[in-house]
Amino acid sequence: MLPAEEPFVGAGLKKLLYPIGAELRAYLEHGGRAGGLPIAYGDLMRHDGVLPRRGPDGEDTLWQTVLYRPADRDELDQHLVETYQRLVADGRRIEHLRIGGVDLCPYGNSQPFRVKVINQINDNHDYFYVKRTDANRVYGLELEHLLSPYRISYLVERATLVEEHIIGVPGDAFIADPARYGGKLNSVRLCKEFVKFNERCFVRLLGDMRAYNFVVDAIHDVDQVQYRFRAIDLDQQSHDGRLRGYLPQFYKENLPYVQLAQQAIGAATAAQYRSEERALMRKRARLAEGRLNALIAAMKADAIAPEENVRQLADELAAHHRDAAYKGLPTMGHLLERHLYQCLFDPAAGDE
Repeated sequence: MLPAEEPFVGAGLKKLLYPIGAELRAYLEHGGRAGGLPIAYGDLMRHDGVLPRRGPDGEDTLWQTVLYRPADRDELDQHLVETYQRLVADGRRIEHLRIGGVDLCPYGNSQPFRVKVINQINDNHDYFYVKRTDANRVYGLELEHLLSPYRISYLVERATLVEEHIIGVPGDAFIADPARYGGKLNSVRLCKEFVKFNERCFVRLLGDMRAYNFVVDAIHDVDQVQYRFRAIDLDQQSHDGRLRGYLPQFYKENLPYVQLAQQAIGAATAAQYRSEERALMRKRARLAEGRLNALIAAMKADAIAPEENVRQLADELAAHHRDAAYKGLPTMGHLLERHLYQCLFDPAAGDE
């Protein structure tokens, strides 16, 4: 764990989208993550206009409702339903589904479309997302699936990435009014999960986890509340050159969580939670050893960050681990491989 410092804003620059390399494509095909999508991102871009999307409070959101010509809508809706079935049911037919609407967020790196799917029998609904493909995000999704407590469904075909919806309240909205979303706040449990989330991001080098890039899900037990922190914007996987960029505790947007943790739990308790999370990640890594090794091998063959970012991160990891072997490693995949080993398996390193 790095020493506490002043929170930072971050670079604020829009990152490039990196293509899927041959090794990563082979990995996705072997794992059933590639091919067979009935819809392409470009199909949704052929819309007839957009309208502002307002939230429950009547205020404008970052989303826009997308309008399509009636002549195109029936075929588009059919393909979207087929895509949802492919995502959640391996293509098996699910009866009584219809599309309730399509929204676009033009401000994100991947400019995602959010698709609402409605069960016509009981009006229950779900969402999924259609995005532009980015190798960073695909690596982030797969590492989330392998090393976090949560499984995640996604599919990739050429320039199109389809993802399931992750349930939860955006972290900034949750911490602004915890009682609204989770009832009486259990500060210790919330802070425990934030510390463990912070550790997961650091160990697997997932960057840019500001409060609006993760969600909090409050789960009510018999006499208490439990919390889950889940990343939702994974396109900064192993991309940032700054080591602090992989620790959510340093982003100014997360300062309310850090301040609450300083009040609710001590440094010794936080260290215990970090050690617990590393032990759990170690077990997950062992269970998924074959897939994890294949994924890292693909990442080592890919360029998913500017060369200056790789050099900067190599220098900072070398200083953090007191290991000069990081210097000169050529890709983010090489850096992540060594960092994962030292965080999870190196007896000499311990749980820092």
